[in-house]
Amino acid sequence: MDGFAAVDFGFAREALQRGIAALYLVAFLSTLNQFRPLLGERGLLPAPALLEWVAASDSRRRMLHPTLFRRIRYTDRRLVALCWCGIAVAALLVVGLPQLAPPWVPMICFLALWLGYMSIVSIGQTFYSFGWETLLLECGFLAAFLGSRDQPPPTVVIVLFWWLLFRLEFGAGMIKIRGGREWRDLTALMYHHETQPMPGPLSRQAHLLPRWFHRGEVLGNHFAQLVVPFFLFAPILSLWVPGPVPQIVGTVAAAIVIATQAWLVLTGNFAWLNWATIVIAFSAVSIPGVGAPSDRGADWPGIPLYWFVITCAVGLLYVVLSWPALRNLFARRQLMNASFNRWQLANAYGAFGTVTKERIEYVVEGSPDDNGSEWREYEFKGKPGDVHRIPRQFAPYHLRLDWLMWFLPLGRSLDDWFTAFLVRLLEADAPTLALLRVDPFHGEQPRMVRVVSYRYRFATRAERRADGVRWVRTGRRVILGPVGLR
Repeated sequence: MDGFAAVDFGFAREALQRGIAALYLVAFLSTLNQFRPLLGERGLLPAPALLEWVAASDSRRRMLHPTLFRRIRYTDRRLVALCWCGIAVAALLVVGLPQLAPPWVPMICFLALWLGYMSIVSIGQTFYSFGWETLLLECGFLAAFLGSRDQPPPTVVIVLFWWLLFRLEFGAGMIKIRGGREWRDLTALMYHHETQPMPGPLSRQAHLLPRWFHRGEVLGNHFAQLVVPFFLFAPILSLWVPGPVPQIVGTVAAAIVIATQAWLVLTGNFAWLNWATIVIAFSAVSIPGVGAPSDRGADWPGIPLYWFVITCAVGLLYVVLSWPALRNLFARRQLMNASFNRWQLANAYGAFGTVTKERIEYVVEGSPDDNGSEWREYEFKGKPGDVHRIPRQFAPYHLRLDWLMWFLPLGRSLDDWFTAFLVRLLEADAPTLALLRVDPFHGEQPRMVRVVSYRYRFATRAERRADGVRWVRTGRRVILGPVGLR
């Protein structure tokens, strides 16, 4: 790097700006398709009710993160308008049009995405309580200060992306080491592929790999998350060490992170968590001349003074905001996926500190009569149900209802949203049924519903050949019901 201008990181900026914009496009599309039946005016957890509850007390107002819907009354139509605006702005950034203008133009675009999506996350309650929501918000804020194509990316912002990736990877590694014993005795991946929230089409094949391979997976994970992140900062040494070695070290570290995340993409469905990590990792990829103005090669003009001042101010802001996150990384009681300020910047991240050993699934069934003589299963789009069906690849798209269904058996009681969900099924509510893969009543109302639990496991190769199944389920038990609208 050359002082304040990261002249060798033009490609990194292209990957960051376009990749983060693509993730925002997916996030707004997911919201457009799912927010109204989950959180809209007639949703399972209506956002207008939350906003009314917050508005009734000054102390409650301080609990709510910033949202446009505090100033503008929430309606489903306004939510749809916000989503379409977000999709349009994100699409322009993916194509790269705002990046051709002065740096304040892409800055405004990314800040608009950040504020718009934060307005949704702030009222999203449990359906938006995932760590990758705050990760996307932080990515969008930092991307706003990467500048435009006619000047080199600011070094301070590139380094802030390294710091984000460090918190993301090292934080996840420390959570695992401090978490379940399975991460320390190298057995975690013997269970994870089978018990993860939403398996993908290759999860079963990964689960059936030899035990020695799974131990190697855990060792590789520890190396990638506890050792490699420190080498992301190697390019800083180029200020004092001549030659390309520091940049090469940083690029290799980024490549290791990308490779491990690509394996997780192939073997699971973690919304945009892995995809975002891959995009952020490109911030450490140094390719001289690539991404520079085509008519000048690697020769960049100077960075405008106003942009220098703005990006330095962002860097100073992050120095202040990052102190709680830095302490948290080395705290005995490390917090996972926590925000330390209202604007959800410089957050703490982490996932899967413990791995469940058994997969318990709640299956919802409906009956067309009051006697319960016949029961038909509702099928979800992503979570396991039909034992013959191959799990599909949905990530980076986020199926929020399916994810929360995975969490239900881990709790001590059924959540309020799930009770509302059962009522919607009894009403044959069309928007709710659209969130499912199969409605066994084809839009008609069932007379009763009930919830049955099963233990699911992947079929062995012999079971697959004999019965054509991909899952085996046992331990049937009625958890709730039968219940009807009466």
